[in-house]
Amino acid sequence: MIKKLWFQVAIGMLLSLLIVKYFMEIRTIFKPFVIILKTVFIPLLLGGVLYYVTEPIQRFLEKRKVPRWGSIIIIIVLLASALTGFLFSIGNPIAKEVNKLVDNAPYIGEKMQEATEFIKDHQDHLPPQVDKFIDSVSNSVQEIAVTGSKMIVTFVSGAVSATFTLILVPFFFIFMLKDHEKFAPRIYGLFTGERRSWIKKTLKDIDDALSSYVQGQVLISFLLALMMFIGYLIIDLEYALLLSILAFFMNMIPFIGPWVSLIPALIVALIQDPILVIWVAVITLAAQQIESNFITPNIMGKSLDIHPLTVITIVLAAGNIAGFIGILIAIPTYAVIKAIVKNIYEERKKIKEAATKTL
Repeated sequence: MIKKLWFQVAIGMLLSLLIVKYFMEIRTIFKPFVIILKTVFIPLLLGGVLYYVTEPIQRFLEKRKVPRWGSIIIIIVLLASALTGFLFSIGNPIAKEVNKLVDNAPYIGEKMQEATEFIKDHQDHLPPQVDKFIDSVSNSVQEIAVTGSKMIVTFVSGAVSATFTLILVPFFFIFMLKDHEKFAPRIYGLFTGERRSWIKKTLKDIDDALSSYVQGQVLISFLLALMMFIGYLIIDLEYALLLSILAFFMNMIPFIGPWVSLIPALIVALIQDPILVIWVAVITLAAQQIESNFITPNIMGKSLDIHPLTVITIVLAAGNIAGFIGILIAIPTYAVIKAIVKNIYEERKKIKEAATKTL
C-alpha cells in the first residue's frame, strides 16, 4: 500500500500540514527573517519585472556581438531615456489632474452623498433585499470616507520608506541582467545524472512561464490602457490620464483588474454627466473584447493555458491570504507551481513506462 500514489500524496500533505502547524507555533523565532524578506521582496519583484521586460533587448544586442556590460549600459540608457521622456511628456498633465482631483474631492464626496440620499428617498418601491443593500451602503459612506482619508495619510507617510525601498530595485535589476545565466547552473549543478537533467528542464520551464507572463501582461496592460485613454479623450471624460494609468496597473491582474479600474471611471462619469456612464461602459466593453479576441491570443497564445475560472479563484484566494501583493503574484506563482507539478508528473510517467517495459 505504501507504494500507491494516493498514499504517498496523503502522507506528503499530512507532513506539510504538520510542518506549517509547528512553524506557526515557533514563528517568533523567524520574525527577523520575515522582516528582511518583506524589505527585500518588493525591490526583488520590481527588479524581476524589469529584467523580464528588458531581457529580449539584451538577447537581441548580444546576438549582434555586443558585450554583456555594453548591453547593460544600453538598456539602462534606454530605460532612463524612456522615463525622462515619459515625465516630460505627461508629467505636467498628471500633476494638473492630481491637483484638480484634490481640489474637487469635497465636491465629489458631496455628489456621492447626494446620490446616496436620492436613492434612499426613492427606495420605498424597491424589493426588501435591495432596501437592505442600499441601507448598508448608505451607512458605510461615512466609514468609506474616513478609511479613504486614513489611506491617503498612510500613503503619504509611507512615501519616504517606499523611496528607500525603490533604491534597491536598480541593484537587483542590474545583478539579474549581469548574472542571470548563472542562477540555474548553480542549482542543477548540485545534482548529477537524470535528476540534474530533470531539474535543468524544470528551471527552464519556470523561466519560460515567468517570461511569457510578465512580458505579455505588461504589453497587454499598456495596449488596454492606451485604448481606454483614447476612448476617454473622445468622450471628453475628466481625469482621463489618471484613470488610464490606474487601468494600466490594474490590468496586471488578469480578468478582475480591468473591471476594478472601471469603478472609478464610472464614478467620475456619473458626477460629470450621467450619460457618460453608458459611454464609459461601452469603451471598457469594447477594449475588453479587442483584448480577449485579438491582443491576448496573439501575444500570450497558449503559453500559460490557465482557465479563466481558475484565474479568478486563484486571484480572490490570494487577495484574502496576502492582500494586494498576493493578487499581483498569484498567477505567476501558480504558473511556477504548475510547471513543477507538470514536470514531476512527466518524470513519474517516464519511470513507470520504463519499469513496465522492463517487466
